Amino acid sequence: MRMSAIIGHRGAAHIAPENTLSGIKAAYQSGLDWVELDVILMGDGSLIMHHDRTLSRCTNGKGEVLSKSIGYLDGIDAGVLFRDSHGDRFFGEPIPTLLQALDLVHALGMGLNLEIKMHQHEVGDLVLPVLSVLDGHPLSRQGRVLISSFNHQVLLLCKQQRPDIPLGQLFGMMPKNWLSLTKEVNAVTVHVNQSWLTEAKVKTVLEQGYELYCYTVNDGKRAKNLLDWGVSGVFTDDPAAIKCML
Repeated sequence: MRMSAIIGHRGAAHIAPENTLSGIKAAYQSGLDWVELDVILMGDGSLIMHHDRTLSRCTNGKGEVLSKSIGYLDGIDAGVLFRDSHGDRFFGEPIPTLLQALDLVHALGMGLNLEIKMHQHEVGDLVLPVLSVLDGHPLSRQGRVLISSFNHQVLLLCKQQRPDIPLGQLFGMMPKNWLSLTKEVNAVTVHVNQSWLTEAKVKTVLEQGYELYCYTVNDGKRAKNLLDWGVSGVFTDDPAAIKCML
């Protein structure tokens, strides 16, 4: 599954609050066709776009997400990290639900790399509801969603339940058994931390027939180098820094 050479990381996290509707719009306005977003589980079963186990790093909320229900998010500001640099531009930015994110990505004609992010709960408690939301959604029907995860059990369950949805095997430093793990879930792409990569390692992955995407690349020269090696695409917080070098 070919995504694109430049993919917005958590929307476009350098220029707009991460995992938000504004972040998706910022990626689109930067000329990107694909974004990567994280979906996690709340205590009441709600599915929201957020990365961390807790709310404190990038919102004015407190505590673990698994201890909260969707109502707690009323009035939570996901734009607080941009207050000093952008004033009130992102004041009151909400944490979106999975459905809200899917609807916006679809409305903008973009594609979505949806990372399923596990935080100390059963795999099925998150995966099955996510697949249920994707079932029948036009973005999924059009083949514009790819699911990735660091958690191998997540990908195995996705393969079992929805073999039609393409999967990306997500690694930090790739383990020695990366190929068997990738084959086991029938992944079509491999995603890896860019700091691990050399030209020889890129070649090894590509020779096995996989598209290779790497994160998080915010330096234009590094992006050009990786793409020259044959990497299929890079995830970036700062699309402009990458585009100006390509």
